[in-house]
Amino acid sequence: MFNTVVFPIDSSRESREAAEVVANIVQKYGSNLYLLSVIEKADPDQATAAAPEAMTSPEAVTELLNGAKALFAQQGIEAKTVERAGKPAFVICDVADEIGANLIVMGSRGLGLTDEGIANSVADRVINLSPCPVLIIP
Repeated sequence: MFNTVVFPIDSSRESREAAEVVANIVQKYGSNLYLLSVIEKADPDQATAAAPEAMTSPEAVTELLNGAKALFAQQGIEAKTVERAGKPAFVICDVADEIGANLIVMGSRGLGLTDEGIANSVADRVINLSPCPVLIIP
């Protein structure tokens, strides 16, 4: 049913909590797992950046992906990692489309809450743009 699962990660608590659900789904369905993290370019025109510094550093994102891959490996799950730059919601949906994902699993609130609040969160945008079902973990 879920042959290919995309798990977008950031350094938020919600992302860490969603990892357990992802592991259960991948093990139950024998899914291919893609761990995705998006490097956000800092917007010099904005006084406060929407993305925390950790998600603007390619080194920090690589470290985050490697740590997550190791965590899943401890559970016997082989994961592929994808690192891209851009706007998170668009990148998540583009990658899901490119790899033919059957499911995106992500936390309801990560580091991508905007000044406008939950209505413009990354999760909300992914729900509206996704080429496949999206499972949001509270």
